[in-house]
Amino acid sequence: MFAGVEVQSLGVISVNFWSILFSLLNLVILFLLARFLFYKPVKKMLTDRQATIDGNYERAKEAEDLAEAHKAEYEKKLESAKDEADDIIKDAVVTAKAREKEIIASAKVESEHIVNQARENAELEIKKAQEVIKDEIVDVSTKLTEKLLEREINMDSNKDIVDSFIDEIGEE
Repeated sequence: MFAGVEVQSLGVISVNFWSILFSLLNLVILFLLARFLFYKPVKKMLTDRQATIDGNYERAKEAEDLAEAHKAEYEKKLESAKDEADDIIKDAVVTAKAREKEIIASAKVESEHIVNQARENAELEIKKAQEVIKDEIVDVSTKLTEKLLEREINMDSNKDIVDSFIDEIGEE
């Protein structure tokens, strides 16, 4: 065949059609057997696992929604409590102002009473002082008259004369 080279046949590298066919058939059988024994159970396990994960996500979502609802309810109650506290404070302020007015009115009445009593006491003291002064003037004028006239005059008649004189002066 080739010039000077003799070709030898290689029997070791030969291709056996039946051997290839048998290997392919074994591969297909192993594939089907692996699919039947492993693929379906693994796929079922993955599907179950996915369902479990989806269930967990759903429960987590429900828990989150419930937490949001509780948070909204809490905020509503908190706002209600703040409003109630504001109302209580407003009522307390109104009550305090009313009490303040009562105390001021009571203090005014009491101060007016004290002032009136002080005036009455002052008027009484003035009247007492006038009576004392009147009596002293009567005594002084009696003594002065006795000395001026140097005669004996009855004390009662002298006192009546002086009293009438002082009353006339007091009226003027």
